[in-house]
Amino acid sequence: MKKLDLLITGVGGQGIILASDIIGEAALTAGYDVKKTDTLGMAQRGGSVISHVRIGQRVWSPLIKEGEVDILVAFEKLEAARWSHYLRSGAIVIVNNHALPPLSVNLGNEHYPSDEEITNILRRRSERIYFVNGTSRVKEIGNIRTLNMFMLGCVSLLVPLKIHIWKDSISQRLPPSIRQINITAFNEGRKEGRNVHI
Repeated sequence: MKKLDLLITGVGGQGIILASDIIGEAALTAGYDVKKTDTLGMAQRGGSVISHVRIGQRVWSPLIKEGEVDILVAFEKLEAARWSHYLRSGAIVIVNNHALPPLSVNLGNEHYPSDEEITNILRRRSERIYFVNGTSRVKEIGNIRTLNMFMLGCVSLLVPLKIHIWKDSISQRLPPSIRQINITAFNEGRKEGRNVHI
């Protein structure tokens, strides 16, 4: 792997920072150089959260330039569209098929785009768009807070790291009481990713 730039986005409370930390730690364990930075916009109130993760043999800057993201992982649909200008042509987009409308939409001041509108925005940059049913699947598993591990499972199909490195990195970051359900969510994310042909 020469270089891989990932942008992980969603809203506060979805576990974006932990997910991006685990990606970085797994890549470091595999021997890659990693740079990472996070932006939290009123995250505790459901605002946008963005993590830049850059992986390669040698990485100089933690920030990804607009138009250079290889993989966009959106935990919420509107956030995928909001950050689409960071995508390079032909990038891969993984979108959790779940809406968490911002306050401006809930107050009736703005319109939440339809799936078709979101897809059309993303298609300006790429045709490689995959909607996954993350939120509904982790509800079935029994813990909505495992969404970040589910999304990591999808990502793991695209980042060439051995599966045991992913699972070890997850296990090291989580207390024993919730490790197994999070590993289960990770495995379900891999299954979902295969189902949608990521």
